[in-house]
Amino acid sequence: MSARCFVLFFFLSGLSFAQNADIRLLRTIYNGNRPALDNSMRAFSFSAYPVGATVPLGVLAHGYATHNPALIRNGYRSIATVAVAMSLSTLTKYSLQRGRPFQRYPDIVPRQETSTYSFPSGHTTAAFATAVSLSLSYRKWYVIVPAYAYASCMAYSRMRLGVHYPSDVLGGALLGTGSGLLVWWLDKKIQAKRHPAPTQSENQ
Repeated sequence: MSARCFVLFFFLSGLSFAQNADIRLLRTIYNGNRPALDNSMRAFSFSAYPVGATVPLGVLAHGYATHNPALIRNGYRSIATVAVAMSLSTLTKYSLQRGRPFQRYPDIVPRQETSTYSFPSGHTTAAFATAVSLSLSYRKWYVIVPAYAYASCMAYSRMRLGVHYPSDVLGGALLGTGSGLLVWWLDKKIQAKRHPAPTQSENQ
């Protein structure tokens, strides 16, 4: 019994430390009256879902316009990535039902109206799902760097506006990125089964 209490004590202590670190980092990012920055963060934050919907369709359109089968497939993969990421994000939100920072800490006053639950950040999920889709579709540094810079700024904006904890945006980043990697991996496996590589005897 004492051993169980010992383990439980350290588990709860770890949760408390993580929560304290979460709110300390949020306050560092949130604090300070900067109207110009906050207005730009609100406008930037608004772009998450339109960009998340437009970019995969743009990849698909580019593929059809250039008659590029690989790019067309990447377009469909990108659409699947965003759909999977946002579905998992919504499912997780309503399963965990974590409250927003301002609901627990009076000193955090939201700089943007928001609803539903906090974990994970849907805006950050969408931004990183978009970033990983672009990165896997084009695989050029001048695409990858701006894509992830955009996603990282989206994560920052959600904390600056006081509507998400750092752990919320981290969860969104992992979920968005992981969804893309999973979709690409599954599609590769499916394609390998449909079109197996010729054996050595078939080549001779």
